[in-house]
Amino acid sequence: MNNADISALADEEYCYLITTGRVTGKPHEIENWFSVENGVVYMLSGGGDRSDWVKNLRRNPEVTVRIADRTFKGNARVVEDVEEDELARRLLVEKYERRPGSLSNWRRRALPVAVGPA
Repeated sequence: MNNADISALADEEYCYLITTGRVTGKPHEIENWFSVENGVVYMLSGGGDRSDWVKNLRRNPEVTVRIADRTFKGNARVVEDVEEDELARRLLVEKYERRPGSLSNWRRRALPVAVGPA
């Protein structure tokens, strides 16, 4: 799937991230809010690095993302670059915040994760 294909799905409500369980080795799927910028899918983990899905992708960054009826393989990573961190937070809050300030704690505390094409 190329950048244009992924960007065309940006208005969908949810994505489904499939990681490989770090203990079981089995697929582990979660539904998550997401945003897209330049072919990269961004998500925020409200549980930070304590979330199982974040622990899973740290162990094995090869993931699958499903958005609507499209599926693609990708490489996931915790965002560490300061500018990209702010981009991910801003994009997600702009997409999902219904009342001004209602997601401010989540924006500040959640852990940004990026998935780029494999």
